[in-house]
Amino acid sequence: MFLISVSLSAVLSFLSSTALTGAGYAVAFLVLALFIALGIVFDMVGVAVTAADPRPFHSMAAHKEKGGREAIRLLASANRVSSFCNDVVGDICGIVSGSTAAVIVTRLEQSFNTTSVLISIAITALISGLTIGGKALGKTAAIGDSTAVVYRVAKILHALHLFR
Repeated sequence: MFLISVSLSAVLSFLSSTALTGAGYAVAFLVLALFIALGIVFDMVGVAVTAADPRPFHSMAAHKEKGGREAIRLLASANRVSSFCNDVVGDICGIVSGSTAAVIVTRLEQSFNTTSVLISIAITALISGLTIGGKALGKTAAIGDSTAVVYRVAKILHALHLFR
């Protein structure tokens, strides 16, 4: 997990830094929104695999439906999938969104020629609210419709020829 975390963190941090180099506010906020959304989506997947009932997926796999076998494997590895999605990807997205926020705050302070702590507080509060609120809504949706969430992920894995 350590090596996966370090590697994934390096890749996402590199992508963020590359996207933010010379970018305006719109792109910076878009990058920030993407990392928050990525954290929310992976959090939903991590919750859904722990809450889903495997019975519909056994039927899908028996009927050779695309994604059926992948869903069974996701659920059989629910502890590892949940840990990866919630802890590894979720934490990395939180860290990268925090560093992206720091870049945005620095640029705003430079633009307004100020070092006001209010800018930092406002951006931090906004990011916290979006992340925590988004994850709360995502968890509710993931628990309530875990079969659909797992099946969507399984179909993506099937299309990418992963996890077979």
